Amino acid sequence: MTSNPLASKQPVSIGPYALPNQVMLAPMAGVTDRPFRQLCRRLGAGWVVGEMVTADPSLWHTRKSQLRMDHRGEPDPRVVQIAGGDAEMLAQAARLNAQLGAQIIDINMGCPAKKVCNKAAGSALLRDEALVASILDAVVAAVDIPVTLKIRTGWCGESNNALRIARLAESAGIKALAVHGRHRQQRYTGQAEYDTIAEIKSHLSIPVIANGDITSPEKAADVLAYTGADAVMVGRGAQGNPWIFQQISHYLEHGNKMALPSLMSRHHVLHEHIEALHAFYGTTMGVRIARKHVGWYLSDDPRFTQLQQRALKQQFNTLASPETQFAWIKDAMAPDAAARLLAKGSYAA
Repeated sequence: MTSNPLASKQPVSIGPYALPNQVMLAPMAGVTDRPFRQLCRRLGAGWVVGEMVTADPSLWHTRKSQLRMDHRGEPDPRVVQIAGGDAEMLAQAARLNAQLGAQIIDINMGCPAKKVCNKAAGSALLRDEALVASILDAVVAAVDIPVTLKIRTGWCGESNNALRIARLAESAGIKALAVHGRHRQQRYTGQAEYDTIAEIKSHLSIPVIANGDITSPEKAADVLAYTGADAVMVGRGAQGNPWIFQQISHYLEHGNKMALPSLMSRHHVLHEHIEALHAFYGTTMGVRIARKHVGWYLSDDPRFTQLQQRALKQQFNTLASPETQFAWIKDAMAPDAAARLLAKGSYAA
């Protein structure tokens, strides 16, 4: 098979940083912590963004914020996403994060969560283009490192103003723009649309990144071809499937699909991921956070029916120590995993 013509596209550069491929990990609150970012980088993500951090420095003393701001041991570039609705506060947050080691500042104007939008932050900002312009100008002027922006197509279906926001971003000196192909009121329902992203790309000279429903190598290639975007950003498609980055990169370069990870590979990655969560969060919090990640791995495992996945998730969620979690994971990666685990009912290592 001939190579994919998309592979000949010039590598994406954001400021001084050239990406090794066209596949990025989207920032996701409660998901893209340091262990997950490092795992995705190792499995082929060319760019990763941390969980959004509030722009209010008075809240940075909390354990939650401290963990979100922990980028120790991560390779360049370290991308910190900030969220807020006040231009000066966002500018100050950008300066402080740069002093703490951030190499890229990403501004969040895409989060649809109520608690964020109710504070006139995230995608709520798209309703006030004058405020958007003020924020972009202030943050870009505050730091001497690249600033990027993530947006949605608008606040609702009747107010698709993403192109106007994109033009403001480019004029302000934003170095790259990620666009989720949904408006805020959709949250994550329905299907992402890519016409808006294609329109934005046709008018901008800075890199444009397509986001929304990128769940397979084929979909990534189709979206890149349709929109002309410089890269794709994967969010929920990476939950339980961190291999998606190397799968997409391989498909874009060679035009064919790479083999699915073996059971041994899945076991190694899952074990390594959960071990990193325990080390990062501590035993109590690590055990709890491991549950959602294992649930995603189960949902992506074709060996199990939906009923089996549900039963296995419930079983894993009862485990209260790292030792029982690792014993369960070992059994879950056996060829007869469903029969072995479900026969036990209440699991005991």
